[in-house]
Amino acid sequence: MDLRAALAAHRLVAIVRGSDPDAALRTVLALAEEGVELIEVSLSGKDALSVIERAREALGTDRPLGAGTVLTADDARAAHRAGARWAVTPAVGEGVGAAHALGMPVLAGVMTPTEILAARTLGATALKVFPAAQAGGPAYLHALRGPFPHELFVPVGGVDEAAAEAYLAAGATAVGVGSPLIGDAADGGSLTALRERARAFLTVVQKATP
Repeated sequence: MDLRAALAAHRLVAIVRGSDPDAALRTVLALAEEGVELIEVSLSGKDALSVIERAREALGTDRPLGAGTVLTADDARAAHRAGARWAVTPAVGEGVGAAHALGMPVLAGVMTPTEILAARTLGATALKVFPAAQAGGPAYLHALRGPFPHELFVPVGGVDEAAAEAYLAAGATAVGVGSPLIGDAADGGSLTALRERARAFLTVVQKATP
């Protein structure tokens, strides 16, 4: 999978973390039906590996389904076995190198310039600025792009529709969105409302200047 190209093309990563595995699976499938191409199932959700396995079976082999909250080498291996094609980490740790060694592109969690360099050394494909809102928002992202103009940054944390537009204008390659998009759908909430939010976010990213 070419994660760099996918992030640049689609510009939205949906982050699914749920307390109800069946609802989480329905959430993944609804997002896919609405045209959200990059979906990450967080391993911190209940029975997340089974959600990935069932989603992979339902979506087929080519869909770029990812695993999030990959902390350890064991996490990376389990996610790979379950059918994840790429990995997301909240920080720079062994999960980055292990996923890379398995041939999985990695969206590695960073906050500081030092962590950016460490993530790149471990083989990260792109960089998840997390938690983006607390780090300083779009202004902080703009500052990071000064010394790192060629890196692919994906802000995550507190990204609603307005923030998504601002981050993309500040130079983000894509945005990662959890609760402002997913809401309570992965816990058994409304899929109709989820679909409406998905359409709204897709409109924002599609209008953003590349």
